[in-house]
Amino acid sequence: MHSQPLEEPRKRRIKWAYTTRNLDQNLVVRLLTGNITPSAGDLLLARVDQLGQHRKLELTTSRRAEMFEDDEIAVVFGNRYAPDQFEAIVPDKLEPCRLVAAGGVAARLLNSHSKMKRATKITPLGILANADDTPLNLSGFGLALPATINPEPLVVVVAGTSMNAGKTTACSSLVKGFVRFGLQVAAAKITGTGAGADYRSLVDAGADPVFDFVDAGYVSTYRVDRHDLLNIVMTIGGHLAAANPDIIVLEVADGLLQRETSRLFQIPEFSDWVDGVVFAANDALGAQAGVAWLGARQLPVIAITGVLTSSPLAIREAEAVTGLPVYNTMALSRSAVASLIHDCLRSRRRQHLRAEAASPRSES
Repeated sequence: MHSQPLEEPRKRRIKWAYTTRNLDQNLVVRLLTGNITPSAGDLLLARVDQLGQHRKLELTTSRRAEMFEDDEIAVVFGNRYAPDQFEAIVPDKLEPCRLVAAGGVAARLLNSHSKMKRATKITPLGILANADDTPLNLSGFGLALPATINPEPLVVVVAGTSMNAGKTTACSSLVKGFVRFGLQVAAAKITGTGAGADYRSLVDAGADPVFDFVDAGYVSTYRVDRHDLLNIVMTIGGHLAAANPDIIVLEVADGLLQRETSRLFQIPEFSDWVDGVVFAANDALGAQAGVAWLGARQLPVIAITGVLTSSPLAIREAEAVTGLPVYNTMALSRSAVASLIHDCLRSRRRQHLRAEAASPRSES
């Protein structure tokens, strides 16, 4: 391994990606090259070689900056799961690879959707390091793990059948509806791939505070283990609840069959914390399957939304097969709809507390 200084004039010319937003740039003073095996979360300096699918880079401010060939960008090694875009993994050495997410994720490409252009090609110039030649990793810039999670705020999760089922729009609409209803709302995207657009949509809708898994020290949640998922839940959940909001809105990325999503819903610390699920689906059959999948794991779905709500016929079908209310995604931003969902969540919370009080464990 070799080390060289990273001079300030050069640092100022770098385009720093969204995934690096929690990094203290003052710590970046060295560049490591040579025989290095990267790890997920390692920060690197890369050169843009050939533009492809991603021609713009989301900066730390979430502004999308034009990239040009020969630009130097600060990004993060990570894994990517996106059926509509790319599947990619952390490479095993510093060699030309791909920019697989606009938020700033560098990886070795495995698969791509047929509608995608070739992923932007980049060359790692070195791992970013501090003055002691210690590689910098996102795990060193995450929020502290709280001792407990305040159990008082109501918690609603938005999950879905797949990528692009309408989850992010539903989340921001829910936040806006609750804000209009007069509630203090905290929100987070708890799984996925580091990107600024989803984070900012929650901020723009009026949630405060807003976090994502990047704030817990992860560039993405693809290929993380159960321990990491639990750490994200406890870290993000603890900080959201510490703000003492009336309600917490959480987005779970991708679909229920995605490995990490499936694992998340089977972690008791997560499932027991959730008061209700709003499920986003592309069609009525997907809604029916999602409700059944979650119900089998004792996770209560309280409403359906998503892409299917573009079709009045699909709405009728979904209502018929699930027996649940189906809300147009944008209707979730109305205070009247937010009031109905809030009442449902409060009812579920009271039922849960009564069941706990009546259980043999409570009596003992």
